[in-house]
Amino acid sequence: MAFLDALVQLLDATIRVSVPLLLACLAGLYSERAGIFDIGLEGKMLAGAFAGASAAAVTGSAWIGLLTAILAAVFLGLVHGFASITHRGNQIVSGVAINFVVAGSTIILGQAWFRQGGRTPSLAGPARFEAITLPGAEALREVPVIGLIYSELISGHSILVYVAFLMVPLTWWVLYRTRFGLRLRAVGENPAAVDTAGISVTWLRYRAVILTGVLTGIAGAYLSVAQNAGFVKDMTAGKGYIALAALIFAKWKPVPAMFACLLFGFLDAASIRFQGMAWPVIGKVPVQFINALPFVLTVILLAGFIGKAIPPRAGGVPYVKER
Repeated sequence: MAFLDALVQLLDATIRVSVPLLLACLAGLYSERAGIFDIGLEGKMLAGAFAGASAAAVTGSAWIGLLTAILAAVFLGLVHGFASITHRGNQIVSGVAINFVVAGSTIILGQAWFRQGGRTPSLAGPARFEAITLPGAEALREVPVIGLIYSELISGHSILVYVAFLMVPLTWWVLYRTRFGLRLRAVGENPAAVDTAGISVTWLRYRAVILTGVLTGIAGAYLSVAQNAGFVKDMTAGKGYIALAALIFAKWKPVPAMFACLLFGFLDAASIRFQGMAWPVIGKVPVQFINALPFVLTVILLAGFIGKAIPPRAGGVPYVKER
Protein backbone atom coordinates (compact mmCIF):
# COMPACT_ATOMS: atom_id res chain seq x y z
CA MET A 1 0.00 0.00 0.00
CA ALA A 2 2.90 2.33 0.73
CA PHE A 3 4.19 1.69 -2.79
CA LEU A 4 0.77 2.56 -4.24
CA ASP A 5 0.65 5.77 -2.19
CA ALA A 6 4.10 6.77 -3.42
CA LEU A 7 3.19 5.93 -7.04
CA VAL A 8 -0.03 7.94 -6.90
CA GLN A 9 1.81 10.91 -5.41
CA LEU A 10 4.42 10.70 -8.18
CA LEU A 11 1.73 10.50 -10.88
CA ASP A 12 -0.15 13.38 -9.25
CA ALA A 13 3.02 15.48 -9.40
CA THR A 14 3.49 14.37 -13.01
CA ILE A 15 0.07 15.76 -13.97
CA ARG A 16 0.73 19.07 -12.24
CA VAL A 17 4.15 19.50 -13.84
CA SER A 18 2.89 18.42 -17.27
CA VAL A 19 0.16 21.05 -17.56
CA PRO A 20 2.31 24.02 -18.72
CA LEU A 21 4.22 21.68 -21.05
CA LEU A 22 0.98 20.40 -22.55
CA LEU A 23 -0.53 23.84 -23.08
CA ALA A 24 2.68 25.18 -24.63
CA CYS A 25 3.02 22.07 -26.79
CA LEU A 26 -0.52 22.45 -28.14
CA ALA A 27 0.17 26.15 -28.68
CA GLY A 28 3.21 25.31 -30.78
CA LEU A 29 1.20 22.70 -32.65
CA TYR A 30 -1.27 25.32 -33.91
CA SER A 31 1.41 27.72 -35.11
CA GLU A 32 3.73 25.13 -36.62
CA ARG A 33 0.88 23.33 -38.37
CA ALA A 34 0.20 26.69 -40.02
CA GLY A 35 3.83 26.99 -41.11
CA ILE A 36 5.03 29.39 -38.39
CA PHE A 37 7.87 28.06 -36.26
CA ASP A 38 7.71 29.58 -32.79
CA ILE A 39 10.79 29.40 -30.59
CA GLY A 40 9.13 32.12 -28.49
CA LEU A 41 6.86 29.77 -26.53
CA GLU A 42 9.13 30.23 -23.52
CA GLY A 43 8.86 34.03 -23.68
CA LYS A 44 5.10 34.01 -24.13
CA MET A 45 4.65 31.72 -21.13
CA LEU A 46 6.94 33.87 -19.02
CA ALA A 47 5.10 37.04 -20.05
CA GLY A 48 1.78 35.36 -19.27
CA ALA A 49 3.04 34.27 -15.86
CA PHE A 50 4.22 37.78 -15.00
CA ALA A 51 1.15 39.57 -16.36
CA GLY A 52 -1.23 37.10 -14.72
CA ALA A 53 0.39 37.30 -11.30
CA SER A 54 0.68 41.09 -11.47
CA ALA A 55 -2.99 41.57 -12.40
CA ALA A 56 -4.13 39.03 -9.80
CA ALA A 57 -2.03 40.76 -7.12
CA VAL A 58 -3.46 44.19 -7.96
CA THR A 59 -7.11 43.20 -8.48
CA GLY A 60 -7.35 40.20 -6.16
CA SER A 61 -8.99 38.14 -8.92
CA ALA A 62 -7.42 35.04 -10.45
CA TRP A 63 -9.77 35.31 -13.44
CA ILE A 64 -8.61 38.84 -14.24
CA GLY A 65 -5.06 37.52 -13.90
CA LEU A 66 -5.83 34.76 -16.41
CA LEU A 67 -7.36 37.22 -18.88
CA THR A 68 -4.37 39.56 -18.53
CA ALA A 69 -1.97 36.67 -19.07
CA ILE A 70 -3.78 35.69 -22.26
CA LEU A 71 -3.77 39.27 -23.55
CA ALA A 72 -0.03 39.63 -22.88
CA ALA A 73 0.80 36.37 -24.67
CA VAL A 74 -1.52 37.14 -27.60
CA PHE A 75 0.17 40.54 -27.98
CA LEU A 76 3.56 38.84 -28.23
CA GLY A 77 2.07 36.33 -30.66
CA LEU A 78 0.91 39.20 -32.85
CA VAL A 79 4.38 40.76 -32.63
CA HIS A 80 5.83 37.46 -33.84
CA GLY A 81 3.22 37.32 -36.57
CA PHE A 82 3.90 40.90 -37.65
CA ALA A 83 7.62 40.16 -37.95
CA SER A 84 7.38 36.74 -39.60
CA ILE A 85 4.11 36.87 -41.56
CA THR A 86 3.62 40.50 -42.59
CA HIS A 87 7.31 41.38 -42.98
CA ARG A 88 8.48 37.84 -43.80
CA GLY A 89 11.28 38.01 -41.25
CA ASN A 90 13.24 35.08 -39.91
CA GLN A 91 10.91 33.17 -37.60
CA ILE A 92 13.67 31.76 -35.42
CA VAL A 93 15.25 35.18 -34.84
CA SER A 94 11.86 36.69 -34.00
CA GLY A 95 11.08 33.96 -31.45
CA VAL A 96 14.49 34.17 -29.79
CA ALA A 97 14.19 37.96 -29.59
CA ILE A 98 10.85 37.62 -27.79
CA ASN A 99 12.44 35.23 -25.27
CA PHE A 100 15.29 37.62 -24.50
CA VAL A 101 13.11 40.74 -24.28
CA VAL A 102 10.59 39.09 -21.96
CA ALA A 103 13.26 37.54 -19.71
CA GLY A 104 14.71 40.99 -19.05
CA SER A 105 11.57 43.10 -19.02
CA THR A 106 9.69 40.94 -16.48
CA ILE A 107 12.48 41.47 -13.94
CA ILE A 108 12.72 45.21 -14.60
CA LEU A 109 8.96 45.77 -14.48
CA GLY A 110 8.56 43.54 -11.43
CA GLN A 111 11.18 45.52 -9.54
CA ALA A 112 9.75 48.86 -10.68
CA TRP A 113 6.17 47.98 -9.76
CA PHE A 114 6.46 45.84 -6.64
CA ARG A 115 9.97 46.47 -5.23
CA GLN A 116 10.45 42.79 -4.38
CA GLY A 117 13.48 41.91 -6.48
CA GLY A 118 11.48 41.14 -9.59
CA ARG A 119 8.87 39.08 -7.76
CA THR A 120 5.18 39.84 -7.48
CA PRO A 121 3.39 39.90 -4.12
CA SER A 122 2.31 36.53 -2.79
CA LEU A 123 -1.17 35.51 -3.96
CA ALA A 124 -3.85 34.01 -1.75
CA GLY A 125 -7.58 33.43 -1.64
CA PRO A 126 -9.52 34.55 -4.74
CA ALA A 127 -6.28 35.79 -6.32
CA ARG A 128 -5.30 32.15 -6.92
CA PHE A 129 -6.91 29.20 -8.66
CA GLU A 130 -7.50 26.78 -5.82
CA ALA A 131 -7.79 23.01 -6.07
CA ILE A 132 -11.23 21.65 -6.90
CA THR A 133 -12.60 18.65 -5.01
CA LEU A 134 -14.71 16.56 -7.39
CA PRO A 135 -18.06 15.08 -6.23
CA GLY A 136 -17.62 11.95 -4.13
CA ALA A 137 -13.88 12.34 -3.67
CA GLU A 138 -14.05 12.48 0.13
CA ALA A 139 -16.54 9.62 0.33
CA LEU A 140 -14.39 7.34 -1.84
CA ARG A 141 -11.09 8.22 -0.19
CA GLU A 142 -11.05 5.10 2.02
CA VAL A 143 -11.90 2.71 -0.83
CA PRO A 144 -8.79 0.69 -1.71
CA VAL A 145 -6.99 1.62 -4.97
CA ILE A 146 -9.97 3.20 -6.77
CA GLY A 147 -10.70 5.67 -4.00
CA LEU A 148 -7.05 6.69 -3.76
CA ILE A 149 -6.77 7.19 -7.52
CA TYR A 150 -9.98 9.20 -7.73
CA SER A 151 -9.47 11.36 -4.64
CA GLU A 152 -5.74 12.03 -5.12
CA LEU A 153 -4.99 11.62 -8.82
CA ILE A 154 -8.17 12.76 -10.56
CA SER A 155 -9.64 15.14 -7.98
CA GLY A 156 -7.84 17.97 -6.25
CA HIS A 157 -6.51 19.97 -9.20
CA SER A 158 -7.19 23.54 -10.24
CA ILE A 159 -9.58 24.25 -13.08
CA LEU A 160 -6.67 25.03 -15.44
CA VAL A 161 -5.46 21.42 -15.14
CA TYR A 162 -8.78 20.12 -16.44
CA VAL A 163 -8.83 22.79 -19.16
CA ALA A 164 -5.37 21.70 -20.33
CA PHE A 165 -6.35 18.06 -20.74
CA LEU A 166 -9.71 18.93 -22.32
CA MET A 167 -7.76 20.93 -24.90
CA VAL A 168 -6.29 17.69 -26.27
CA PRO A 169 -9.52 16.22 -27.71
CA LEU A 170 -10.69 19.72 -28.62
CA THR A 171 -7.49 20.35 -30.59
CA TRP A 172 -7.82 16.98 -32.31
CA TRP A 173 -11.41 17.83 -33.28
CA VAL A 174 -10.46 21.30 -34.52
CA LEU A 175 -7.55 20.03 -36.61
CA TYR A 176 -9.18 16.96 -38.13
CA ARG A 177 -12.92 17.59 -38.08
CA THR A 178 -13.39 21.28 -38.92
CA ARG A 179 -12.94 23.37 -42.03
CA PHE A 180 -10.62 25.70 -40.13
CA GLY A 181 -8.41 22.78 -39.12
CA LEU A 182 -8.24 21.46 -42.68
CA ARG A 183 -7.20 24.87 -43.96
CA LEU A 184 -4.72 25.30 -41.12
CA ARG A 185 -2.99 22.03 -41.97
CA ALA A 186 -3.08 22.86 -45.67
CA VAL A 187 -1.47 26.27 -45.21
CA GLY A 188 1.41 24.62 -43.41
CA GLU A 189 1.96 22.18 -46.24
CA ASN A 190 1.12 24.12 -49.39
CA PRO A 191 0.16 27.77 -48.85
CA ALA A 192 0.10 28.46 -52.60
CA ALA A 193 -2.72 25.93 -53.05
CA VAL A 194 -4.66 27.54 -50.20
CA ASP A 195 -4.16 30.97 -51.76
CA THR A 196 -5.30 29.67 -55.15
CA ALA A 197 -8.53 28.50 -53.49
CA GLY A 198 -9.23 32.12 -52.49
CA ILE A 199 -8.35 31.70 -48.81
CA SER A 200 -6.12 34.27 -47.12
CA VAL A 201 -2.85 32.63 -46.07
CA THR A 202 -1.97 35.67 -43.95
CA TRP A 203 -5.23 35.64 -41.98
CA LEU A 204 -5.02 31.88 -41.36
CA ARG A 205 -1.51 32.20 -40.02
CA TYR A 206 -2.44 35.16 -37.84
CA ARG A 207 -5.28 33.15 -36.34
CA ALA A 208 -2.80 30.37 -35.60
CA VAL A 209 -0.41 32.69 -33.73
CA ILE A 210 -3.38 34.16 -31.81
CA LEU A 211 -4.36 30.65 -30.67
CA THR A 212 -0.73 30.09 -29.72
CA GLY A 213 -0.87 33.23 -27.59
CA VAL A 214 -4.08 32.14 -25.88
CA LEU A 215 -2.68 28.75 -24.87
CA THR A 216 0.73 30.04 -23.76
CA GLY A 217 -1.06 32.73 -21.75
CA ILE A 218 -3.06 30.05 -19.94
CA ALA A 219 0.15 28.08 -19.37
CA GLY A 220 1.84 31.12 -17.87
CA ALA A 221 -1.14 31.91 -15.67
CA TYR A 222 -1.15 28.32 -14.44
CA LEU A 223 2.47 28.63 -13.35
CA SER A 224 2.04 31.84 -11.36
CA VAL A 225 -1.62 31.91 -10.33
CA ALA A 226 -2.41 28.21 -9.80
CA GLN A 227 0.70 26.07 -9.30
CA ASN A 228 2.62 28.80 -7.45
CA ALA A 229 1.52 31.80 -5.40
CA GLY A 230 3.06 34.50 -7.56
CA PHE A 231 5.73 35.24 -10.13
CA VAL A 232 9.45 34.68 -9.61
CA LYS A 233 12.36 35.32 -11.96
CA ASP A 234 12.60 32.88 -14.92
CA MET A 235 9.91 30.66 -13.45
CA THR A 236 9.27 28.92 -16.78
CA ALA A 237 12.75 27.35 -16.43
CA GLY A 238 13.01 26.12 -20.01
CA LYS A 239 9.53 24.59 -20.20
CA GLY A 240 8.88 26.28 -23.54
CA TYR A 241 11.89 24.53 -25.06
CA ILE A 242 10.89 21.17 -23.59
CA ALA A 243 7.40 21.71 -25.04
CA LEU A 244 8.99 22.19 -28.47
CA ALA A 245 10.93 18.96 -27.96
CA ALA A 246 7.70 17.19 -26.98
CA LEU A 247 6.01 18.56 -30.11
CA ILE A 248 8.75 17.10 -32.31
CA PHE A 249 8.67 13.85 -30.32
CA ALA A 250 4.91 13.66 -30.95
CA LYS A 251 5.37 14.47 -34.66
CA TRP A 252 2.95 17.41 -34.51
CA LYS A 253 -0.09 15.37 -33.40
CA PRO A 254 -2.23 16.34 -30.38
CA VAL A 255 -2.78 12.98 -28.64
CA PRO A 256 0.86 11.85 -28.91
CA ALA A 257 1.77 15.36 -27.73
CA MET A 258 -0.15 14.74 -24.51
CA PHE A 259 1.69 11.49 -23.85
CA ALA A 260 5.03 13.11 -24.69
CA CYS A 261 4.35 15.93 -22.21
CA LEU A 262 3.32 13.40 -19.56
CA LEU A 263 6.58 11.54 -20.17
CA PHE A 264 8.66 14.70 -19.78
CA GLY A 265 6.52 15.71 -16.80
CA PHE A 266 7.14 12.32 -15.20
CA LEU A 267 10.90 12.76 -15.64
CA ASP A 268 10.70 16.20 -14.05
CA ALA A 269 8.50 15.02 -11.16
CA ALA A 270 10.81 12.05 -10.56
CA SER A 271 13.87 14.30 -10.53
CA ILE A 272 12.25 16.45 -7.83
CA ARG A 273 11.25 13.43 -5.76
CA PHE A 274 14.66 11.75 -6.00
CA GLN A 275 16.66 14.80 -4.89
CA GLY A 276 18.78 14.00 -1.87
CA MET A 277 17.94 10.28 -2.00
CA ALA A 278 20.74 7.79 -1.32
CA TRP A 279 20.91 5.05 -3.96
CA PRO A 280 22.27 1.52 -3.44
CA VAL A 281 25.94 1.10 -4.39
CA ILE A 282 26.38 4.61 -5.85
CA GLY A 283 25.22 6.49 -2.76
CA LYS A 284 23.85 10.04 -2.81
CA VAL A 285 23.59 11.55 -6.29
CA PRO A 286 24.38 15.30 -6.66
CA VAL A 287 21.29 17.50 -6.87
CA GLN A 288 22.62 19.17 -10.02
CA PHE A 289 22.70 15.83 -11.84
CA ILE A 290 19.13 15.03 -10.80
CA ASN A 291 17.95 18.46 -11.98
CA ALA A 292 19.65 17.97 -15.35
CA LEU A 293 18.20 14.49 -15.84
CA PRO A 294 14.97 15.56 -17.62
CA PHE A 295 16.94 17.65 -20.12
CA VAL A 296 19.50 14.88 -20.72
CA LEU A 297 16.79 12.30 -21.28
CA THR A 298 14.97 14.73 -23.57
CA VAL A 299 18.03 14.90 -25.81
CA ILE A 300 18.44 11.10 -25.72
CA LEU A 301 14.80 10.49 -26.62
CA LEU A 302 14.85 12.99 -29.47
CA ALA A 303 18.15 11.66 -30.78
CA GLY A 304 17.31 7.99 -30.85
CA PHE A 305 13.69 7.03 -30.29
CA ILE A 306 11.35 9.03 -32.50
CA GLY A 307 12.56 8.06 -35.93
CA LYS A 308 12.31 10.61 -38.67
CA ALA A 309 10.13 13.56 -37.66
CA ILE A 310 9.00 15.47 -40.73
CA PRO A 311 7.71 18.99 -39.97
CA PRO A 312 5.10 20.77 -42.12
CA ARG A 313 6.68 21.36 -45.52
CA ALA A 314 6.06 25.12 -45.50
CA GLY A 315 7.22 25.54 -41.91
CA GLY A 316 9.57 28.46 -41.43
CA VAL A 317 9.19 29.63 -45.00
CA PRO A 318 7.58 33.08 -45.51
CA TYR A 319 4.85 32.97 -48.11
CA VAL A 320 5.24 35.34 -51.03
CA LYS A 321 2.14 35.60 -53.19
CA GLU A 322 2.83 35.11 -56.88
CA ARG A 323 1.57 37.89 -59.08
